[in-house]
Amino acid sequence: MSDLLERLRGRGWRMTAQRRVVAEVLDGDHVHLTADEVHARAVTRLPEISRATVYNTLGEMVTLGEVIEVATDGRAKRYDPNAHRPHQHLVCGRCGAIRDVQPGGDPLADLPDSERFGFTISEVEVTYRGICPSCATTA
Repeated sequence: MSDLLERLRGRGWRMTAQRRVVAEVLDGDHVHLTADEVHARAVTRLPEISRATVYNTLGEMVTLGEVIEVATDGRAKRYDPNAHRPHQHLVCGRCGAIRDVQPGGDPLADLPDSERFGFTISEVEVTYRGICPSCATTA
């Protein structure tokens, strides 16, 4: 059973067949699928699942705080089930591949008081950009 399924069950979320399949598709490390990719994979497990159901289920998971919506460079939104472990993202500028990374240090502490302009900072979002090994070999 995936961590996402366990978290959703722990919240008392009604687990329909459609919701279960969407959660199962999102299971794994470094998962950052678009809604269309989730739908394509879900259909192989549950042929009658509709695109609207997938979109609605992903939206509910985001609202619950169990999935993170990741948007990079005007590309389609991606859905990250790694919502409860602090991490940043490493994004390929060519193919859009995304990997979760846990850099050392505290990015919140890296912003000096003089650059906070009186803001109370609640979270930090850092995106590392580069070229993945697959794209580097085809360049």
